[in-house]
Amino acid sequence: MKFRFWGVRGSIPSPGPRTARYGGNTTCIEVRTDDGTLIVLDGGTGLFPLAQHLLAGMPHPGGIQANILITHSHWDHIHGLPFFTPLFIKGSRVRLHGAYDPVTGKGIEHVMGVQLQNSYFPVSETQMDATIEYRTLEIGQAIEVGDARVSNVLMNHPITNLGYRIECGGKSVFFTGDHEPWHNPHAPGSLEHAGFEEHLAERQRQIDAAMRGVDALIVDCSYTREEYPSKLGWGHGTFDAAFEMALRVGARALYCTHHEPTRSDDELEAAFAGVLARYGARDGRLGELRIHLAYEGLEVTLR
Repeated sequence: MKFRFWGVRGSIPSPGPRTARYGGNTTCIEVRTDDGTLIVLDGGTGLFPLAQHLLAGMPHPGGIQANILITHSHWDHIHGLPFFTPLFIKGSRVRLHGAYDPVTGKGIEHVMGVQLQNSYFPVSETQMDATIEYRTLEIGQAIEVGDARVSNVLMNHPITNLGYRIECGGKSVFFTGDHEPWHNPHAPGSLEHAGFEEHLAERQRQIDAAMRGVDALIVDCSYTREEYPSKLGWGHGTFDAAFEMALRVGARALYCTHHEPTRSDDELEAAFAGVLARYGARDGRLGELRIHLAYEGLEVTLR
């Protein structure tokens, strides 16, 4: 199994010379299983260059068979979907997986339905030539996708966000989507605080179990620990929280992604270097844990 980053920025695309090394596209990760099944994690703007890459290698006349797993429906994780060119190619089959939306009362089909309204996009789904399928997932439900097993767990974000674990051939990768460290809003010493602490501890146990022993852990690392207090409740993680998470669950490798869009490549590297130094990491390693700053084009084969 292997994976490749096509978008590593969070919140909004940030193209330009300040982000040229790491990339300005929003979240999109291509996963290829052992039998070649294509699984795509999120459909941010990185989905468009992925589509161009797929078309360049598409057998003629043929089509593209793709399984897209959506962590959640915020724009930076879905706004590449209408520009996924295989949707317009006869013979392609695109299956969109994701969670039920308790606000609208609809399944994952609402993601495309909202974007393809005439007010926002000129082409309707009926004008797309691919076969489009929707699979709304139950939280905690494991499914088979090609020769891979895909399981999910509920993460901490203002809306429903599924973290996905993909297992194939004895190897595994976990992607958090957007995830914020747990915070108890109740005053210490209160009955509400104690009860909520128990709830948070159980949620954390579920997430840790889903990540346990993963070969590659891909985590939302939007903020530094100094920035985080002013971003409390925004639904995003920190480098420090990701390091602690990876160490706690025994991950083999950590990939930091969802980079803050206002941070230049130089600033990103400086922030990352600061965290590595604080943890005493050497040559990108913290004990047995290998730590990486994700960039567009980074391809990893799990061996």
